[in-house]
Amino acid sequence: MKIGAMVESFRLGFRGGVEKAASLGIEGLQAYATTGSELAAENMTEEKIRETLDIVKSNGLVFSALCGDFGHGFMNPDNNKIYVEKSKRVLDLAKKLECNVVTTHIGTVPEEECETKEIMRAACRELAEYADSVGAAFAVETGPETGKILGEFLDSLGAGGVRVNFDPANLVMCVDDRPENALKYIGKYVVHTHAKDGIMLKKKVDEAVAIGEEAKEHKAMLEMGRKYLELPLGEGDVNFDVYLPALSATGYNGFLTIEREVGGNPVADIELAVNFLREKIEKFNLK
Repeated sequence: MKIGAMVESFRLGFRGGVEKAASLGIEGLQAYATTGSELAAENMTEEKIRETLDIVKSNGLVFSALCGDFGHGFMNPDNNKIYVEKSKRVLDLAKKLECNVVTTHIGTVPEEECETKEIMRAACRELAEYADSVGAAFAVETGPETGKILGEFLDSLGAGGVRVNFDPANLVMCVDDRPENALKYIGKYVVHTHAKDGIMLKKKVDEAVAIGEEAKEHKAMLEMGRKYLELPLGEGDVNFDVYLPALSATGYNGFLTIEREVGGNPVADIELAVNFLREKIEKFNLK
């Protein structure tokens, strides 16, 4: 397996993030390509695409994936008309950046059949068919629902272009699902992963205490109602000694892309994560 990182996690801008990743020996990068980002698909001229590829390649890296999360999911048919098309443009950009994976959140998949689930299914089928047509994958990020529910939903699409961006921490933090268990249902769909860790607060922290000083550094967590806490790799509830061998057993041999969304010193946390993952790759012979 290879180590990647989210460019935005460095908080150094695109070029600064690429250069810092290269200095840490990271092999791949994921970057946002949605409105407001440096690589927003609607602003990427052919000249800017060439310049972006040159920055990445000259530093010895590749794109592991683009992030096409517009923050709306696919639960509203009126919005879907807009964001399915925007998502297709991100897939087009990914191919031009010599990458074939775009990740996103699609919203929470209902467990039972209902109108919302069918609306989501229709949008995902359309994206699957488009992704297939351009030789790419539209990868749903894990977390809002268990692996079993997501796996059954993907099975129902009858199309290969929608896959999975596997985030073990999201499963632990949001739905209390063990990553190694979720892989039983969605392992066959995984085309990209995030290397992240965390805890579900109700399990380990008295919310009345508001976890003290740590909470002040986690603006994103506070905005989410203190339901979970992202932590540096190895400090949360993801058991990487169980998870990584289970991931490897599915046949996956791609990127473990470090995502650090919170914390006061992201570069230090990413460096810690790189060393942590290198040790696990060596320990379990995941090269």
